[in-house]
Amino acid sequence: MSVLRALRQVTASSSRAVARPVARSGSLRLATVQLAPRASMTAARAFSASTCRFSEGSTDVVLSQKLAEELKYEKEAVADAPGEPEFLKTFKEEGVWEIQDVAGNDEVTLARKFGNETIRMMFSIADIQNAEEEPEYEQEPSEGGEEQPLHSYPIRSSFSITKANGKGSINIDTMCQEGAFIIDNMSYYPDAQLGTELTAEADWKRRGLYIGPQFDTLDVSVQEEIEKWLQERGINENLAAFVPEYSEYKEQKEYVRWLENVKNFVDA
Repeated sequence: MSVLRALRQVTASSSRAVARPVARSGSLRLATVQLAPRASMTAARAFSASTCRFSEGSTDVVLSQKLAEELKYEKEAVADAPGEPEFLKTFKEEGVWEIQDVAGNDEVTLARKFGNETIRMMFSIADIQNAEEEPEYEQEPSEGGEEQPLHSYPIRSSFSITKANGKGSINIDTMCQEGAFIIDNMSYYPDAQLGTELTAEADWKRRGLYIGPQFDTLDVSVQEEIEKWLQERGINENLAAFVPEYSEYKEQKEYVRWLENVKNFVDA
């Protein structure tokens, strides 16, 4: 669940708590069963069967109602928003990166061509939910009146670069945070398939290989040239700003889809 939606839910929960009267649950009473004529008992059984046709559990109706309320709230919250946010339209119009997003998956892939190179980037929206909440306190404005970045939580991002006329692949593990990519390490695999294949077998083989030094232990001049090399390939501040925005956008869509799927299952 995104940070923005979490704030909306706190506000909505408070307003609902004020607007709705709290129902008091009375004590549970057991009815005394009395013998009745055969016709009456038959009618009672028919009524009981019709009421239980909704589901086998006694809590299903309430759960379905709560899911419907949450689903309604989430849809109303974005009802006035355009079908596609402006930042996504702008990103697509630039025509640099292709978005490969499968509904129901928590991973997103971006791909592009650069000369004879194929560059692929992967990140997961699960990092939004796993981000630790920072303690609430008033922050003093920074010098010069600079505003704090809107998206400060880290999102793990990995890049793979292969060449059509060359063997091997370069893989780069980074952390996308505050509008920049912080490089963790840069590794080389002599087999391009091994470096890019997303299978358990390939992952197992990669574990036994030398992945290179920690990036911050390299000579400063080498670090700077690698960063320039990546900047030239579109791995820059603009891309780092897009990743958290799209993560929140996709997480919101996946949350609504999850609510719908769970409610449909409960109602079946």
